[in-house]
Amino acid sequence: MSALSLAVRDSTTMLRRNLLHARRYPSLTLNLLLTPVMLLLLFVYIFGDAMSVGISGGDRSDYIAYIVPGILLMTIGSTMVGTAVSVSTDMSEGIIARFRTLAIHRGSVLIGHVIGSVLQAIASVVLVGAVGVAMGFRSTDATVLEWIAAFGLLALFALAFTWIAVGMGMGSPNAEAASNSAMPLILLPLISSAFVPVDAMPGWFQPIAEYQPFTPAIETLRGLLLGTEIGNNGWIAIAWCVGLSVLGYRWSKAQFDRDPK
Repeated sequence: MSALSLAVRDSTTMLRRNLLHARRYPSLTLNLLLTPVMLLLLFVYIFGDAMSVGISGGDRSDYIAYIVPGILLMTIGSTMVGTAVSVSTDMSEGIIARFRTLAIHRGSVLIGHVIGSVLQAIASVVLVGAVGVAMGFRSTDATVLEWIAAFGLLALFALAFTWIAVGMGMGSPNAEAASNSAMPLILLPLISSAFVPVDAMPGWFQPIAEYQPFTPAIETLRGLLLGTEIGNNGWIAIAWCVGLSVLGYRWSKAQFDRDPK
């Protein structure tokens, strides 16, 4: 077999392995999905009227439209905790060391984790998006191209943070440490423009919310789905995704290629 055929075959096998694990042990994914769903319910039904008046002077439906894009990206960050835990578990249980001794394509182990995690993240986004639609979220003005661009942004964002989560998992000594190291992926959306505009935050806090990957991605997704102004947020979001993908890939590969102690 050619090197390419071998890589595709082994990566497909590893992808199947990770999807089977996700199907057999769905509790971790479901628990992580509770965070964005509960925040969506809390901010819409408890704080929705007050928040909508403060932001746009409208009603609760306006705030649903505002908050859903941020919750969708927060969902990706939440599912990455499961990715880090899964990778760390493989490392601590010795299966990665075993894979290193087999006659398989070395990159297939990482590729299987990454593709499987991206697919799980997209599935999670679809589920949370369905909850948002059931609560009243509508995107009637978005064209087919804008929907495709929105889906592409979500997939690219999931890919970038999956590589980061894989690196966190490989660098953690156990599953608990991996879960703790991935917590910023859940906390960062809370200090972004997901729930309130950056301009409404205290002046000293605005740079923290603005200069991070979630805010430009959220503003781009809002623009695609709701027709708001995107400005240069689209290019900034793509730059963040590409940069984090490269960083996460190099970090993960360096740890995978390192000789075990």
